[in-house]
Amino acid sequence: MSRSPATASRVPTPEQPAGDAPARTAATRISEIDALRGFALLGICMVNAPVLAGASDLGTQPGAPLADHVAAWLVTALFTTKFYLIFSFLFGYSFTLQMRAAERDHVPFASRHGRRLLGLFLLGLAHAVLLYAGDILMTYAVLGLVLFAVRGLRARTALRAAALLVVFLAAVFLAVGVFVLTLHAPERSAAGVSAAREAAAFRGGPLSVVQANVRAYRDTLGGAILYSAHLFAAFLVGLAAGRHRLLERLDEPTQRTRLVIRRLLRTGVLAGVPGGVFTAMCAYGPLDSRLYYLGQAVDLLTAPALATAYVCAVVTLLQGRFGPRLRRALAPAGRMSLSNYLSQSLVLALIFTGYGLGLYGRVGPAALVAVCLGLYAAQLAFSAWLMARSRYGPAELLLRRITLGRHAWRTARGLVPHREG
Repeated sequence: MSRSPATASRVPTPEQPAGDAPARTAATRISEIDALRGFALLGICMVNAPVLAGASDLGTQPGAPLADHVAAWLVTALFTTKFYLIFSFLFGYSFTLQMRAAERDHVPFASRHGRRLLGLFLLGLAHAVLLYAGDILMTYAVLGLVLFAVRGLRARTALRAAALLVVFLAAVFLAVGVFVLTLHAPERSAAGVSAAREAAAFRGGPLSVVQANVRAYRDTLGGAILYSAHLFAAFLVGLAAGRHRLLERLDEPTQRTRLVIRRLLRTGVLAGVPGGVFTAMCAYGPLDSRLYYLGQAVDLLTAPALATAYVCAVVTLLQGRFGPRLRRALAPAGRMSLSNYLSQSLVLALIFTGYGLGLYGRVGPAALVAVCLGLYAAQLAFSAWLMARSRYGPAELLLRRITLGRHAWRTARGLVPHREG
């Protein structure tokens, strides 16, 4: 028998039979968060795959197929920047849930949070060295310490600080963009030699791939530090939303809530899509490539709007007729989003680096989009299968054991009563 969207969004804990439809408690998962994470995994794959496959510049090369150019253009306009903001927002929101869980379990939040961040950092370090230099987990771990330090901020203050961070970062890129416009067009010969050496390194043996990842991480560390302001702004928005229990209130939305969601969706599309289009035009034409940093400045300002529109669109669908079906498709993948994030890099590394087929730099953006769609579909199916048989994905179980210690291992094996944290 089908259930209403409100009823379906409540995921019972092991102590609660599936047919009881209990009121949401602190021990009940918030399936909106899981569904949003499951949705965002597609965008993360679309953005990370060109880097892992060495396809970032293939759409701009002379003689590149039109399909590759269009694919690279659309990924930049619609995916780049937007989806890591969604994950970062959910990280900040989940931080408030973890604070409540620690209070409910009568344990010090500082030590639990610190162990969790240590686990994230170690997973991120292994991820960056072995698979993908663009890892974001280490950045999350470091910024998580800062979030802990400012956890007492009022919601309105957190939102103001987030806005200031975004404006500041956009101003930095705007200044760089103006400076670049005063320079002559760069020579491409040296860049071509460097790209060829990079491709050879990633197609080499495992040691060559590790060395290439370390070099790539070192080369991009400055940019990662700069963009961390954008991530932390999303953390702060999530913190503010979590203080008001925004997502928990979506079980039975009021007419006013629906109206606000529709307005945010419309405004986000109207502001975010033109910004994404301008960014893509600066990166892949027809605008002058020297406008790249100006495009990035615009993207920093408008990507939050489009990310908000994506969130509102998913929430609207979850509240609609097909909401229960959409939850069943997305929420399992979101429950094990860390495992799926890492496995995306693993599968792509096996395809494109010397760990496996060594196709680095040989697959264009259009074909890569198809690879991402196939990988995402496989992840949705596998996540549904695994989550029907287990509470946690493998990476989540490892992180939970690091966070909670011996108690987490016993809980995961069903030796003690389970409490969602």
